[in-house]
Amino acid sequence: MKSYTDIEQSKVLAEILPIESADMWWNFYSVTTDDTTPQIIHLDTPWVGSFNWNNEPDNIPCWSLTALLDVLPTGKVLLHDKGNRGYKCICNNIDTYYSNNPIDACCEMILKLKENNLL
Repeated sequence: MKSYTDIEQSKVLAEILPIESADMWWNFYSVTTDDTTPQIIHLDTPWVGSFNWNNEPDNIPCWSLTALLDVLPTGKVLLHDKGNRGYKCICNNIDTYYSNNPIDACCEMILKLKENNLL
């Protein structure tokens, strides 16, 4: 099961959510194996811990499910596991389409709340 936002989701959420709400980050760094131009790479999993802008500027904040739920309006979120139909998130009378995992359902909810000025 997906445990954190992927790089593309993280980039979008970094434009919407407070950076301090991230509890992980994607660490990008350059590697040079010879005298050629350095290659920018990242690990397959993000680093755990609060995101810090003092890190390299190419690093991207990342959110776990817990961190995503923490940014949603308190006491108004329902995350439903609908079995083989997937996950659905409901908040402020807005619901998401069924997603394969709870991370995607929460990301979609955050985008919908932002569109409706409810976040």
